[in-house]
Amino acid sequence: MGLGPGENEVRKLQSTGGSTFTVSLPKPWVTAQGLQARDSLRVDWRPSGALRVTPLDSNEKTLQQTFFSTKNLPEKSLHDHLMGAYIAGSDEIYIDHQPDETKAVSGQVRRFLRSTRGFEIMDEGPNRTQLKCLMNAGDMPLHASLNRMYLQVTSLTRDILSVFEGEARNYIEDAEERESEVDALLYLIDRQVRILLDSYLVATKLNLTRTQALEYANLARSLERMMDHSFSIATLILEHPKITKNMIEMTPLEQLPLWQASLKELMINIRTRDSNRIEKARQDLKHAQQRLLEHEKNVLENHRSNLWMAFDLRLSESVRRLCAYARDFGEILLNMKVFSELHRSVR
Repeated sequence: MGLGPGENEVRKLQSTGGSTFTVSLPKPWVTAQGLQARDSLRVDWRPSGALRVTPLDSNEKTLQQTFFSTKNLPEKSLHDHLMGAYIAGSDEIYIDHQPDETKAVSGQVRRFLRSTRGFEIMDEGPNRTQLKCLMNAGDMPLHASLNRMYLQVTSLTRDILSVFEGEARNYIEDAEERESEVDALLYLIDRQVRILLDSYLVATKLNLTRTQALEYANLARSLERMMDHSFSIATLILEHPKITKNMIEMTPLEQLPLWQASLKELMINIRTRDSNRIEKARQDLKHAQQRLLEHEKNVLENHRSNLWMAFDLRLSESVRRLCAYARDFGEILLNMKVFSELHRSVR
């Protein structure tokens, strides 16, 4: 029986000279790749120790298609299924539906398009809707998306501080749009990483190993969680009846600039990976967390007015969470640094 996709077998190494060894290739694989005798192959020695063999001129990409039928989906779950197909790496999505469902399906599709990058409606009929991704997974470097997420998070917190310093509240009324942008970038990175795990072409174009790609996804998730708490602070401000300048001296707000400086230092070290600088930033964040915990304990013990106490505690918790996720961000960077310095030896 010939070797097929997903299967494995053991083949013996043959010596053909003083310094050359050969191993035969499965005929079904050679046939599937359209190869002939004397065609060239690329052999890559992967960091894991494995060898990867690919046709030298292979640029083909397998088209990933997903088919949905509303009659087989739980009620109001189409959007979640579309997001699942997007993150899984689908290139084309087909939705079969009844004519009387067209309006509801259209609403879910447009919500999906707002939450993602690269997909467009190619055909929209009474019984079927076709979506297609026009963006290649290797077109957007992961570090560029990470940097965009970082800028959105820090710009919102900077504007939050500006409101406490006297700017009008409408300065942060677009907080929900900024949060949606960060969510969309996280989904994009998750999609790229899923595709990269299966495609050496995408891995080569993005110049990342599988391990690096997974860590980039972890970094993106930390930034997305930080954005969640920045958005919570913005919402708290918009809901609070009165914001005054003297609030800028509140303990939670005093920690925000420290968090900003530490996160900036960590972002720089995505590339430089200086252990001393990473650890210094993480220690600063830890001290900020401790100060906030002490502050929250003090607020609870002093029994201020219910409205003021609730505002202070919610603000302090969100800033403390910002510091916690930034520390996680730094831990991921340390993991990446240590992994890159591993020395493998054969025992």
